[in-house]
Amino acid sequence: MHVLDEHQAAVVRSLCDSLVPGSGRVWPEVYVDALLARMPEADRAATLEAIAALEQAPLEELAFTPEFMLVRALACEAFYSDFVAPGAPGPGAWSEIGFTPPLAARLDKDWSYLGISG
Repeated sequence: MHVLDEHQAAVVRSLCDSLVPGSGRVWPEVYVDALLARMPEADRAATLEAIAALEQAPLEELAFTPEFMLVRALACEAFYSDFVAPGAPGPGAWSEIGFTPPLAARLDKDWSYLGISG
């Protein structure tokens, strides 16, 4: 992890799994942490504040707030981009939803642009 501490990483995984059920198995906190590490400082701070805000109250009370929408977008991106962190049990979203067109099946997913190698 580059930005998230152990507690924050657990919160991100829990939030992602609540917002996108099943996504916890791909370790979305690794993806979110990599994005945070590459964000401008102001955006990183705002995202960390959004994560902290969602940790503090029931999600249904925060639905449709900017913080909820930001974290929801990150959760969706982390899962539906078919990201699976190195060592995570998976499978990724594409397998779950049956997204198997011939070109997608041949893709060699490379997350090195985020500093994630597998």
